[in-house]
Amino acid sequence: MIGDPLLAAIPYKVELNEKGAIEVSPGSNRHGMLQAFIAGELRRLRPDGTTFTECSIETQIGVRVPDVAWASHDFIVRHRLTTPFVNAPEICIEVLSPSNTVADMNEKVAAYLEAGAIEVWLVRDDGIEIIAQSGPRPSSVFGMELVLPP
Repeated sequence: MIGDPLLAAIPYKVELNEKGAIEVSPGSNRHGMLQAFIAGELRRLRPDGTTFTECSIETQIGVRVPDVAWASHDFIVRHRLTTPFVNAPEICIEVLSPSNTVADMNEKVAAYLEAGAIEVWLVRDDGIEIIAQSGPRPSSVFGMELVLPP
């Protein structure tokens, strides 16, 4: 998909599901602003790793693209910048949109965790939900707390 000029012209996030079908998600300015804010905060708070926007990850439900991800130095040494990553970075973050369903997000959370993410963050206008293998967590094991802009 990455080399297809027609797909490159689509102004939305493009993912590939487990059946090989293309899925397209519309964006909004609020979504883009939150994505940039979170990426900046991760770079500031955890400079010991690499922050990505829209990195591709091979999961049990196809290639998925979290809005933001954070990977440790060790992760980058192991995986370099292969596309897609065969394992998920330690933190995968989805900025929720009105078009996201609970079922879709539950499926993505499970897929990122199964692919090796330590935490998945779901960002809503009213806050951030952090989910680990053991379930929802009150705070990140990475020692970060983000306060979303209004």
